[in-house]
Amino acid sequence: MDIVELLKLMVAEGASDLHLKVPNPPVLRINGALIPQENRAPLTAGDLESVLEQVTSLEQRAVFRTEQELDFAYSVPGLARFRVNVLQQRGTLSLAFRMVPFNIPSMDELGLPPICKKLVMMPRGLILVTGPTGSGKSTTLAAMLNYLNENNRRTVITIEDPIEFLYRDNKCFIAQRDLGNDTRSFSNALKHALRHDPEVLVVGELRDLDTISTAIAAAETGHLVLGTLHTIDAAQTVDRIIDIFPHDQQRQIRMQLSQVLEAVLSQVLLPRVGGGRTAAFEILIATSAMRKLIREEKIMEIPSNMELGSHEGMQTMDQALAKLVHNNVVKLEDALAKSSNHVRLNKFLQYSKEDE
Repeated sequence: MDIVELLKLMVAEGASDLHLKVPNPPVLRINGALIPQENRAPLTAGDLESVLEQVTSLEQRAVFRTEQELDFAYSVPGLARFRVNVLQQRGTLSLAFRMVPFNIPSMDELGLPPICKKLVMMPRGLILVTGPTGSGKSTTLAAMLNYLNENNRRTVITIEDPIEFLYRDNKCFIAQRDLGNDTRSFSNALKHALRHDPEVLVVGELRDLDTISTAIAAAETGHLVLGTLHTIDAAQTVDRIIDIFPHDQQRQIRMQLSQVLEAVLSQVLLPRVGGGRTAAFEILIATSAMRKLIREEKIMEIPSNMELGSHEGMQTMDQALAKLVHNNVVKLEDALAKSSNHVRLNKFLQYSKEDE
């Protein structure tokens, strides 16, 4: 079985993901929908063992046999890079390939909020990009970092699992570290990176207490820190960071977070009218009012304050979804599927009609 043939099909069809599992045929995810390739034979255990041998080294296979989990990057020259996850299920292999283009899309091409250009040029602070798996967080971070690379001279260290987009030094001096090959953990890599004269630190995932604690400390000491979290909105992001700490430390962390946080971008992907997908963004900007809400443990008041902060670049997810529906970019039913409050979304849609 030739995996490169399937990866070429994946790119040709504009698929974001390729799934391989016994006894199904290959499955592509196109515009968010899973599309089985019914014209191809069902996969066998031997097929998947063959694929694993084609895309991994002896060392990687040894890690997989020990851990029964494996994340890595795979590149096909002239085609694309792929983020690959291998796991065991029902005694056989299952592989998932996520396409990572060689060329990093610009912020304008992605339709990122204009304030992202201002945020990534900040001298210090903590910027978080959040959303569910597959919502485009890594692509958003890559576009922001690429903009910085084109417009400012900074030293940058990224810590990724695995490395996805490849950066070429333009104005920035960028070192990329791969979890597993270049470092053993996010938290250790982050601690040691602080001794490497970085001005900007990019953390692929803030997944544990040590990593989050070090990221906050790095932002406190004058670094710009960008990272991702698997949270669905800005308020939940703040709660998640604080709640990961022991109860007796939460008051201190709340104070620190209120001082270093600059923004939270929470995103989801939706089907675009006419084909393709588009992103909707909730945007929290750490104004003095927002910092006070975090400091005083009034997280429940964050969404209502965001609704009123449009002049400062803020918006809730429901406001973002309403704009997309009003501009006929996405269908109402798709927006409702991503909304956490249908009543609020319909209210914003009504306001949009009244403003016409």
